[in-house]
Amino acid sequence: MLKTATALTEIAMLIYWALAIGLTLELVSIDPALMYSDYENPLVIAWNWSFFPIDIAFALIGLSARFARVSGALKFKLEIIAAVLMLCAGLMAISFWIVTADFEPMWWGMNIWLVLLGTLNLVRAKPN
Repeated sequence: MLKTATALTEIAMLIYWALAIGLTLELVSIDPALMYSDYENPLVIAWNWSFFPIDIAFALIGLSARFARVSGALKFKLEIIAAVLMLCAGLMAISFWIVTADFEPMWWGMNIWLVLLGTLNLVRAKPN
């Protein structure tokens, strides 16, 4: 169950960034009600894009750990790296919103999910 939830979350993150790229290139439009607070502010846009490397890294590293043909030791290391990056990505977003006193339940929920899922993966990780 945990591996499935993690893989689905990683795939969802890749879809999120594909949509973000599509939005930036004006290839798609997204209902403003689904966007994060102050999403048209250039500083907030830059803040959101600052997550691109960490989000893509945890998604690709995590999916590689689960589905690529890698040795047990390397698989374990990749799982740990992906879990730490996932936890940090969620925690960074929540921290920003605490500092700015911004509360959007949907976005908080998604990022709390990243923190919890990353933490669970760390706690349950076992060398193969």
